[in-house]
Amino acid sequence: MSEVFLGVDIGTSSSKGVLVGAGGEVLASATRAHDVQRPSTGQVEMDADVWWDEFCSLARELAGSSIHRVVAVGVSGMGPCVLLTDEDDRPVRPAILYGIDTRAAEQERECTDRYGADEILRRCGSAMSSQAAGAKVAWVAANEPDAYARALRLFMPASWLARKLTGDYVLDHHSASQCTPMYDVHAQDWLRPWAGEVAPGIELPPLRWADETAGQVTASAAAETGLPHGIPVITGTIDAWSEALSVDAHNTGDLMLMYGTTMFLINTVAEPIRVPALWGPVGALRGTHSLAGGMATSGAITAWLRDLDGGVDYSQLVREAADVPAGAGGLLMLPYFAGERTPIMDPDARGVIAGLTLSHRRAHIYRAALEGTAFGVRHNIETMLDAGARVDRVVAVGGGATSDLWPQIVTDVTGVEQVIPERTIGAAYGAAYLAATQVRDVAISEWNPPRTVCRPRPENRRLYDERYRLYRQLYDSTRDIVHDLTSAEGDSK
Repeated sequence: MSEVFLGVDIGTSSSKGVLVGAGGEVLASATRAHDVQRPSTGQVEMDADVWWDEFCSLARELAGSSIHRVVAVGVSGMGPCVLLTDEDDRPVRPAILYGIDTRAAEQERECTDRYGADEILRRCGSAMSSQAAGAKVAWVAANEPDAYARALRLFMPASWLARKLTGDYVLDHHSASQCTPMYDVHAQDWLRPWAGEVAPGIELPPLRWADETAGQVTASAAAETGLPHGIPVITGTIDAWSEALSVDAHNTGDLMLMYGTTMFLINTVAEPIRVPALWGPVGALRGTHSLAGGMATSGAITAWLRDLDGGVDYSQLVREAADVPAGAGGLLMLPYFAGERTPIMDPDARGVIAGLTLSHRRAHIYRAALEGTAFGVRHNIETMLDAGARVDRVVAVGGGATSDLWPQIVTDVTGVEQVIPERTIGAAYGAAYLAATQVRDVAISEWNPPRTVCRPRPENRRLYDERYRLYRQLYDSTRDIVHDLTSAEGDSK
């Protein structure tokens, strides 16, 4: 019976599991699709019971073979999320998701006024924004006092799975560093005076690094999941950082570009870099620092377009868009369909499609969506470079990196080569790798070597430079109008 490693990631639109062999080969994989809840504009939630139910289902499917024996478990998940539970680990309300949930704007302002923008940035590494999990804890306290009165513990998807599997209450340092303003990136510990004010009464979890063991699978968890009793479970981390580990993009100068429901960028830096337009959390592993950016939508727009047309197959949309020349037939899209995170930090931004005529078809709009997200990536990369970061190597990961079209568009727009690794499965694979490190000496560079390099096509450079200039101008020109529309949208609720 061969020894294997299980990795499971809880994502925005699905949970994914992989069973990985000793050499990094993917022996089996499975997915469970799910939906988020949007109770009001700017609010995005999910029931935590779904996370555990889907983990159990994936584990039973993948680990049930009689020819393999799982010897370690890795977990990761979207974040930073806010799941508050009572003393018996019962959720007091649905989990509030990461920066795509923009409900806590008032609490973000209150924290900024209380502690000072410069001091928050200096101590916490990131400014207050919709990505700040601490503000969302404060939102629950202010707006749902009955629920908050029952709250005792704080979880994110990975730490919730670790708790259910091992009984241990832990959180990884990276996830904690996204609980702004509750974590000090210099001391690498909870900033307890501020945390006590922002999240009064919450028992802060002990902190570990993503590759450290959270505990061992308990007898009761083994019965629910089919996993062997007593095997180690890693602490895990937020999915984007697990994705970076999965493609060996965690060395200084590396930039991971994650093509998912949202687009995420992680630049590993030698020393902390502070810039309000980006996030500066600690890395997933001890001794590492990050400069990160995240767009509120990317793959979510392509899914929206597909569903508008009755659920046409993605491969067909990609083929059609590939036949449209660069420039999308004169269309230009701002991909701010759920507001925008970095670098504009504007939760009231909205999507714009400029240049529409009666001659445009879905292929033009689909290509405009891919190009719009590519312009957003370029904006983030330029902001990183302006802040003093190095980008020596870009590595792609995620579902959108499995086709040639989208990475090629991003490379043409940014002018930066992208390494496409052998496996772009993402966070679940990174979690499995970290699980493997608990029982043997393995290197991700050997598990997942490069497959190809995507290089810029010079014939598209001039066109995309001009369209990028218009992209930046389009936001500035439409911002006030869109904000008025967003305000009117809120008034009509």
